[in-house]
Amino acid sequence: MWKIIVRRLLIMIPQVFLLSILVFLMAKAMPGDALTGMLDPNIDPAAIEAMRERLGLNDPWYIQYWNWISNAVQGDLGQSFNFKMPVTELIGQRLMNTVWLSLVTLVLTYLIAIPLGIISGRFNDTWGDRLITGYTYVGFAAPLFIVALLMLWMFGFYFSWFPTGGSVAPGEVPGTFSYLLSKLYHMLLPALSIALITTVGTVQYLRNEIIDMKQKDFILTARAKGASESRVYNRHILRNSLLPIAAFFGYELTGLIGGTIFVESIFSYPGMGQLFLGSIVIRDFTVVTALVLLYGIATIIGSLLSDIILSIVDPRIRIK
Repeated sequence: MWKIIVRRLLIMIPQVFLLSILVFLMAKAMPGDALTGMLDPNIDPAAIEAMRERLGLNDPWYIQYWNWISNAVQGDLGQSFNFKMPVTELIGQRLMNTVWLSLVTLVLTYLIAIPLGIISGRFNDTWGDRLITGYTYVGFAAPLFIVALLMLWMFGFYFSWFPTGGSVAPGEVPGTFSYLLSKLYHMLLPALSIALITTVGTVQYLRNEIIDMKQKDFILTARAKGASESRVYNRHILRNSLLPIAAFFGYELTGLIGGTIFVESIFSYPGMGQLFLGSIVIRDFTVVTALVLLYGIATIIGSLLSDIILSIVDPRIRIK
């Protein structure tokens, strides 16, 4: 197992290197730069050009890339042109908000998906199964940002059950129990909005696994030996059907990245997603490239976690 992990970690090095080149070139291909439209138009163009020269924006792309990646390896992701502060410090202020939102979303996803998948698979071709399957079809078709906007309007503005912005109520003291409750209260609505969409894949997969498992020879043998239906489901069908779901943990975690980007902006939640979209609008390319690189690395790590978990829960599978 350790050899497999080390081998996969070594494979990640060229993947991250190629990802960094792609991210940097895509950022450079965007129109304008950090100084475009951000300065007083009455300033002498020569002064603006001198500032570009001083910041290295006129250097060839490979020189700019080398300066950027060499500093990034040392933990220096550059300086934000808009916030006038180091990018690492800026991301650090938003990172935990996004991490906690992702974790709460992941918990809600499994709390919703596993019971629905079990009911749909065990009682397939019933009205309950048709309702759950219909929900998954709608979830596959519905864009996440539309669902988030509907949830915000209904439960945030119409019923006023949840806050419509921020990550904590004003005046709360960090470290207190009321502060933690306020953080959780502000996360519930955006997390539930994402979870309602991310559950559909898990529900369908678990349903299909249970239905397929019911036709296996060892299940038919257990029934032929007189085992009770509850014993057959709990000890044989359900246990074996849940194993692949555990392996999806890493993919679920990385799949939340795209969801949090839009949902954080819709709910005015101060996380990395809101920072990412805002930085694109104001052309703060140092922040954009740093965040895309971090998102890409998180995706690669999530895939690695899924492969490792799958090889642990199912000894028949080994990563080659």
